[in-house]
Amino acid sequence: MPKAIWNGAVLAESDRCEVVERNYYFPPESITRQYFQESDKHTTCSWKGEASYYDIVVGGQVNKDAAWYYPTPKEAAKHIQGYVAFWKGVKVEP
Repeated sequence: MPKAIWNGAVLAESDRCEVVERNYYFPPESITRQYFQESDKHTTCSWKGEASYYDIVVGGQVNKDAAWYYPTPKEAAKHIQGYVAFWKGVKVEP
């Protein structure tokens, strides 16, 4: 079962991930919310829409903008609405 790990903490784990452009997107109910803080960062993808970001906080350490999701994606990406993906050193084990 795929899981996302950073700084020794399991951030998300699910067997219902969606893989898009080689990124694992975890269902929103599979993330461990205590490690996530809303970020002000937003980016735009031409076919997915506007992404919002989370800072990951584990053991007092902050990994800024290390997770992202599409709260209101374009039609082509509706299947990942609210799903969370990771980067910036977060290890995703398939």
